[in-house]
Amino acid sequence: MTTVTFHIEGSRITGFEMQGHSGYAPQGEDIVCAALTSAVRLTECAVNDVLGLEASVKVRDKDASISLKLPNGMGQANEKTCQTLLEALMVHCVQLAEEYPENITVMEV
Repeated sequence: MTTVTFHIEGSRITGFEMQGHSGYAPQGEDIVCAALTSAVRLTECAVNDVLGLEASVKVRDKDASISLKLPNGMGQANEKTCQTLLEALMVHCVQLAEEYPENITVMEV
């Protein structure tokens, strides 16, 4: 089971963590894991590589997890863009969880 946790302060998404393998298929053939991983990579690339921000990203092979935490003080335009990206990621994850409820859990903390 993959758990995707979005960290929220007030109305602001400050980051997320995705942990675990979905278990839908063997590793390397798992379309659910691939969909989640691709969405997370796109979000991270948009924040760090395209916008040039320095969001903290941690990848841990030991527990199959990745996390991203937005930096503070990134300006109004970047903040709005990052919130749009993270909200879209959350919607995408929720929709996948509805389609694959035995493989994905989405939480907000």
